[in-house]
Amino acid sequence: MVSISRRRFLQSASAASVVALATFPAAASAQQPVTLRLSSSMPVNENASLHVWYEQFAANLKARVGDSIQIAYFPNSQLGQERDVVQQVKIGSVDMMVSGSSIWATIFPEIGMLDLGFLFDSYAHAARTLDGPVGAKLTQLLQERSGCQILTWASQFGARNVFTRKPLQSLAEFKGTKLRVLPTPVFVDTFKAMGAVPTPIPFGELYMALQTGVVDGLEHDAPTVLSSKFNDVTHSCWQTRHVFSPLVVVMGKRTLDKIPLNLRPAFLQAVKETSIKQNAIALGKATEAEQALAQRGMAFFPMAQAERDAIRRQLQDNLYQTFAKQYPVTAPLLSSITAAKG
Repeated sequence: MVSISRRRFLQSASAASVVALATFPAAASAQQPVTLRLSSSMPVNENASLHVWYEQFAANLKARVGDSIQIAYFPNSQLGQERDVVQQVKIGSVDMMVSGSSIWATIFPEIGMLDLGFLFDSYAHAARTLDGPVGAKLTQLLQERSGCQILTWASQFGARNVFTRKPLQSLAEFKGTKLRVLPTPVFVDTFKAMGAVPTPIPFGELYMALQTGVVDGLEHDAPTVLSSKFNDVTHSCWQTRHVFSPLVVVMGKRTLDKIPLNLRPAFLQAVKETSIKQNAIALGKATEAEQALAQRGMAFFPMAQAERDAIRRQLQDNLYQTFAKQYPVTAPLLSSITAAKG
């Protein structure tokens, strides 16, 4: 999923800039290197989707501009919890953030529509919508609200499932489970509807919360569980596939001015290429992680199709409609997502 909203880049990259890019070696060597601070909440690990995106981006960017633009990468929430880093990107103290789209609902609630339970059937379904008008509209709205720019949409490494300390296989067994969720209303409301007790906890504090029993489980994708070693403190996966949350890379409004005009097209192309590569490996990463977790003792239980259909209808009749009434701009976007199924 690659963002098609590049108006600001293209407006600022004049015809003269393109000509200058053609003579990159001479022009770039005369410029002072630009360093951009990029934040991620995930660890340095080949199963961490955010880190893998960064690694590929750094390589692609270097191939295009050499050392003229350098990325100072801060993984594992080194610059703060995600909610705080969103604010830092907004004011410009952090240049870029690679994350799931969900955390941006803390300042732009409409993007939370992407986390409505059972909205998407697959990442292919998500891509069909986010590569089109739905993604373009959300990008436009975030820029209008905060000045921040979504540079790209991409796939995470698999759908989000429920991982718990004790086995569960049904909505009846799920009832009353204290589940760590992201601190956004859509996640909280989705899991309330499913009978759980949703408990927002920062990602960086989650391992300890699981270890000490503050929560009974979490919902996330398998590669993240593996890379963050949550399988040490959870032993059962209920394969709900409730959310296909996209990865986003967001740039603060002040960061654009740091990038020389003649380097902006190459910078944006490196972003695009990285997300194309990320999408191509995502499904394989998810499968490999599930196999690795199974080898480490994780038990997997598919969600019954009848329960999936029932909870989806319940959410469509209630939560979806409530969300669209609260944020009317999302009503046609939700209709477009439904129309893109299959």
